[in-house]
Amino acid sequence: MSLIKNHKWTAALALALLISLGICIYSLAKVSGSAAGTGSGMRQWGGEGASFRSGERGVFPGNRNEAQAAGQQSRWEGGLQSTAGASDSSAEDGSGQGQDGGQQSEAPGDPQNAADGGGSGSGFTRPAGMNPGGFGSDSKYGTVLAVYAALFAGLLGAAFYYAKAGRLRINESRRGLLAFLLLAAGLCLKLAAAPWISGYRGDIRFFTTWAQEAAHGLGSFYENSSSDYPPLYIYILYATGKIVTLTHIEPFFLTLIKLPSIIADAVTAWLLYKAASRRLPFETALLIAGFYMFNPAVLINATFWGQVDSLFTMIVVAAVLAVTRRKLGWGAFFLTLSILMKPQGIIYTPVLLFALLRTGKLGPWFKAAAIAAVTTVLVALPFSAGKNPLWLYQLYSGTVNEYPYASVNAFNLFGLLGANYENSSSIFLLFSYHVWSLIFIASATILSGWYYLRSRSAAFALLSALLLISGVFTFSSSMHERYLFPAAALALLAYIYFKDKRLLWMAFGFSATIFLNTYAVYYGYTSRDGHVGFLLFFSALLNITMCILLVKVMLDLSRRQTTPNLEAVLLPERL
Repeated sequence: MSLIKNHKWTAALALALLISLGICIYSLAKVSGSAAGTGSGMRQWGGEGASFRSGERGVFPGNRNEAQAAGQQSRWEGGLQSTAGASDSSAEDGSGQGQDGGQQSEAPGDPQNAADGGGSGSGFTRPAGMNPGGFGSDSKYGTVLAVYAALFAGLLGAAFYYAKAGRLRINESRRGLLAFLLLAAGLCLKLAAAPWISGYRGDIRFFTTWAQEAAHGLGSFYENSSSDYPPLYIYILYATGKIVTLTHIEPFFLTLIKLPSIIADAVTAWLLYKAASRRLPFETALLIAGFYMFNPAVLINATFWGQVDSLFTMIVVAAVLAVTRRKLGWGAFFLTLSILMKPQGIIYTPVLLFALLRTGKLGPWFKAAAIAAVTTVLVALPFSAGKNPLWLYQLYSGTVNEYPYASVNAFNLFGLLGANYENSSSIFLLFSYHVWSLIFIASATILSGWYYLRSRSAAFALLSALLLISGVFTFSSSMHERYLFPAAALALLAYIYFKDKRLLWMAFGFSATIFLNTYAVYYGYTSRDGHVGFLLFFSALLNITMCILLVKVMLDLSRRQTTPNLEAVLLPERL
């Protein structure tokens, strides 16, 4: 008993981990038993043509190779019919909403939907959530998730209050073990929930067929699939496609799809803990790790939706941390991986360029360029057999131009102006939305570079990255609801390095807007008719306010960094 009393925190978290592990094992066992009893499995998630055991290639909704799939029909779960030979489609967003807010389903590839696309390269619209059997999500667990978010906010506020007041004391010698136990418990709980939440069905179906095609071979993947994702994530789908063919693994396919992102959440939380443990009290560092791991904005993205923004964010955090620590070679490596993961990685490129510019030498430029080139070639090489040398560039350009709208369900300035799904070439106050977007992107880049270069701290890379993603999301066109996702982690990192409480409030604020935006799209509370509801109004206004506040914070901190230390100037140099 005395041992438990002396190590009560370790004992409590160890017990929590054991309970979480038991729940996880029970949940996965139930999934296996249910699938064995009903004869379902991967086909439940992927629809016809999704079986990995038959050896036959399934029908791919929105196949880029129209000649291959022309005339074929795929019967999706719930009776949804789609023409497999539809023009380009993407799981990149999975958020295009029906006019009715999700009350009826629309078939991808339907000519009426294509006509309604407003010139989109996707050729179809995606219905909202709350659409059982349709392209979005079902309505399950919406209330539970909302209650969890409210409780989380209350507990988080209380925990940080007690930590600030000095009333939260953790007297443990093996502090790293406590962080591990906390994150491991969170990981087990997410894995327990993952197989029972259907995810955003359209994206899950795309990932299913892409994993199947990747398992047949990477060389022909882009010719035989509808994927517009860059190559890096395809490796993960390749591994998923191979693993799921093993005996008794097929019932866990949905869990396997979500598993990399759930693990990435834990890794990102661990990176935040390691950074905080060197600069902040242990109690605060543990709270930051727990805040990210159990954050509702993080939970809904991977565990509910089944998307890959967690993986992307993990790579971005590693890249910016490397630049912050002046390891520009590693920064170039991770930044290149982020671009090969998602095109949005290009947003963070100026951070590395600013750091290289501050060196004042050509050597780091050549080294970073060589690392980026070699990384790109190695990742893309297995997909490149028999292709045009510019195939990767064409893939990116097609993806970037796929959604020519002022906003794609993003709670930002253009969404606040009622321009959701308004063509980006439409005129607003002298210029088109697209031109305004370019002006805002240039302004955010110039501001982030100016503050970074005038400061003396390499840690300004964190603030520059945060301003770039928040500024581009809030004031740019063609933004989807999930593109702001890395802002929560970057705001926490910025707080860790600068200890400015305004940055901590921004981490809370960005977490709130990310959650509300994702929740609204996932459960179908968005529309394409320009209606500005309360969630959109509140979240967009908060995002705009935080961007302005961030500029003020960067101005204050840059002045603090450039102000000479008079004591150091007047006193003789210490030996």
